[in-house]
Amino acid sequence: MSSATSSGAAQRLCTLQRHLGTLQGRGMEPVSSPLTTHVLDTASGLPAQGLCLCLSRLEDHGQQWTELRKSYTNPDGRCPGLLLPGQMKAGTYKLTFDTEGYWKKRGQDSFYPYVEVVFNITNETHKFHVPLLLSPWSYTTYRGS
Repeated sequence: MSSATSSGAAQRLCTLQRHLGTLQGRGMEPVSSPLTTHVLDTASGLPAQGLCLCLSRLEDHGQQWTELRKSYTNPDGRCPGLLLPGQMKAGTYKLTFDTEGYWKKRGQDSFYPYVEVVFNITNETHKFHVPLLLSPWSYTTYRGS
């Protein structure tokens, strides 16, 4: 790599670090979510980037799902900040993954149009991780750490 190329990269890195430094102390620091997910595309062996998902909580004495957040997985297949600290309370939650939309964007048919993972949170002080391993014809999930 030439010194001009590495110098340009170093300059961009310094600019980025200065920008990120200006966010600190202004309520813009990354916040650790008590609920996380990570989706891996097992057909390609890569993170499932751009997968739409919704987080809902069962309300009204178990009669109605309330959508809390709609988001997309990032380039690493993760969806940071599903819940902010203090938002989580004991109850039944559901993550709905739009698997059909994900596979259609890739020109691939799939068997499952969506995946719903329903789980209970009994202690709002714990952290919860819900990974999803996904292919066009199958999926697996578990409680991660």
